[in-house]
Amino acid sequence: MPTDGDEAGMHVLVTGGCGYIGSALIPLLQADESINRVTVLDSLAAGSPANLMAAQFDGNLEFIRGDIRNYGDVETAMRTVDRVIHLAAITGAESTHDRVEETRAVNLEGSRNVFNAARKVDVDRVVFASSCNNYGRAASTDLDEATEPDPLNPYAETKYEAETLLKEYVDEGAFTGTALRMSTNYGYAPGIRFNLVVNHFVFRALTNRPLTVYGDGSNWRPFIHVRDAARAYYQAACEPDAWSEHVYNVGSNDQNYRIETIAEIVRDELDTGLELTYLEDQNPGPSYHVNFDRLATTGFEPQWTLRDGVRDLATRFTAESQFGEAMDTAERQPLTPIKNNDD
Repeated sequence: MPTDGDEAGMHVLVTGGCGYIGSALIPLLQADESINRVTVLDSLAAGSPANLMAAQFDGNLEFIRGDIRNYGDVETAMRTVDRVIHLAAITGAESTHDRVEETRAVNLEGSRNVFNAARKVDVDRVVFASSCNNYGRAASTDLDEATEPDPLNPYAETKYEAETLLKEYVDEGAFTGTALRMSTNYGYAPGIRFNLVVNHFVFRALTNRPLTVYGDGSNWRPFIHVRDAARAYYQAACEPDAWSEHVYNVGSNDQNYRIETIAEIVRDELDTGLELTYLEDQNPGPSYHVNFDRLATTGFEPQWTLRDGVRDLATRFTAESQFGEAMDTAERQPLTPIKNNDD
């Protein structure tokens, strides 16, 4: 639907825009001269307005506090919108075993509300945040988009079901759309999460805590810097012709790592003698080594390596002006050993 009035440019809605990825994405959208308005819909159940500190508050950014489980909130935010980037979700894959109903209500039924509202108000395009966690625990080291997902937790189950739902809307011509199966994020952004393994390990190393690996550390996982993830969502929303497939794995072939290797890289880059400890785990969780060849057809290339991201995190955390903020944020998030299969 065209934007109201005579104003030129697109109107983009970001659900969950006060979260980790949203905090890196909103400034990207605002910097695009073809976008004249950005709306953020967020319940603030997990995110915070403080995460938008890098945004420009110049009259073209609107914040709506609302819950995607409430269709009225979604439709209200969707009016006059051209493109939707749907990030809002219950995250933390392991934790969703203990919050199954809530996870389904938000990740699946909330997504249904987003898709229904987009169809009703004639949105042009919807980009959905999915996850490589959908692949579960796979023996293959070349998982591409044709591989049948095998989700092992409610988070992945609902992400995969919402992907399937999105395809139904796209196939019926409601709007164009794509799902991005994102690699595990890491790196600094204003809304940084500390329950993701790289960020968690870096902060523990800088505060002289041992790096704890569940199981034998052999689980594979692809990784992507949060700023690269934000660029992928931005490009998928703004360049629909280039991102025409229903689903894309988003990451880099050379950024698949075993969890044990992540711990070793963090210890090496921070030049610490911290001990690596291993805890027995009867449920080692997902393990997936992913192929990203389809992503290359879009022209998108990640710019960050994991080592670059670890060094950048360490520099930012140890800067006097940011260390206090990092401490405050970390204290609100778990610093006890976390399962190394979170997303």
